[in-house]
Amino acid sequence: MWQEFREGDWPPLTELLRRLPVHGCVWALLLFCFLPFVIVLLVSYPLARSARRQARLRFPPHAHRRIVDPQVIRVQKARAWTALAMSLLILVVYGTAADFEEVQEQYAFRLAVTPWLLLFTAPLVITALFRMVPVTARADMRARLRPAMRLALRYFGAFTAVPLLFAVMVLFGQSMEDHWFTPLVTFPLLALVIWAFFFVLFASGTVVRTVFGTSEVHAALPALLTGVLVWELAAVNLIMGGMPPGPPLIQICALIGGPASVSAVAWWEIDRLRTRYGVTLRGRPVP
Repeated sequence: MWQEFREGDWPPLTELLRRLPVHGCVWALLLFCFLPFVIVLLVSYPLARSARRQARLRFPPHAHRRIVDPQVIRVQKARAWTALAMSLLILVVYGTAADFEEVQEQYAFRLAVTPWLLLFTAPLVITALFRMVPVTARADMRARLRPAMRLALRYFGAFTAVPLLFAVMVLFGQSMEDHWFTPLVTFPLLALVIWAFFFVLFASGTVVRTVFGTSEVHAALPALLTGVLVWELAAVNLIMGGMPPGPPLIQICALIGGPASVSAVAWWEIDRLRTRYGVTLRGRPVP
């Protein structure tokens, strides 16, 4: 079942409930004790299932990575888990309750700011890459860039629609709270906001992994963008949250170690593209 939730299409709610090995009496007890949670589940699961299906259709998770190097993927996962473990260790040893709350705020802030940083960073990196490749390859790269631009516009349209729809729902509810038909409009708007939120959430996984399918433009472009974006995020975190907790040496290592390790893995990925697949920054963009 876990593999189906991870890769396949989610089953309908009725089928999912039938699969769970829970007796009817237990369901009655759960319904009695956790009625609000059950109502949220009954409403949100179909919306999440529909949004996930549409997100996978609009942003196919396996359609944009032209070169899949298992060794690179393993190293990227190992680096990510190591960074997470080190961050938790620093928080446990040197952090305070305020630091734990700040980490949660920074995580939510990074989720909100990362797509916008990527939107402004990608044109600069792509322009620099265009200047590096031969003139004869630029026309082909320009043609490959158009689908990535459409994908980015589609994502940012959905990303922007979530707060706009929420604002419309709140304003309508406040201005029309005395009318009998207000709930008939507010609840469908709320369902639309939840659906759009799930759509952006599920689409973000593909967007982050494929960087809007920019590997179609040049196989090394996702690694280049990642290497630049991680330093921008480090600067944003430093400005918004200050230095990490701990002694000065630990603070410097925590501040620089994360983006430096990401950049090292990205540069290693570019080197493997050159040595194993013949993809160079100044040469042909794709194998």
